[in-house]
Amino acid sequence: MTEKPFITSGRNTIIHKIRKLDLLVINGDEHPPILVTYKGIKQYEGKIPENKRDAKMMDMELVDVTTSDVFGDEKTLVFIQTLNGKEYKIDYSKIGTGMFIKIHQDSIF
Repeated sequence: MTEKPFITSGRNTIIHKIRKLDLLVINGDEHPPILVTYKGIKQYEGKIPENKRDAKMMDMELVDVTTSDVFGDEKTLVFIQTLNGKEYKIDYSKIGTGMFIKIHQDSIF
């Protein structure tokens, strides 16, 4: 069994671990997907892979927040810690505004 490129912490935090794989975070059907890279985070505009195998071919890991191995249900607020040491707050109640993706904690280095 291979190691997952992310770990979960608490009720709504995802920590990115492996630089060579980006995370594609899905939170239900009506919320836009989020792409997490080693440089940062942004809203994903491309085609969502059909399954985890297709995502691996695109050097991505598909992270569905609603599955039982992640959080088990849709979240309004998700925190994502990236490899560059920043923690981002994704507030799904503010989709389409500048507050949708925001730096929550910056690196101390």
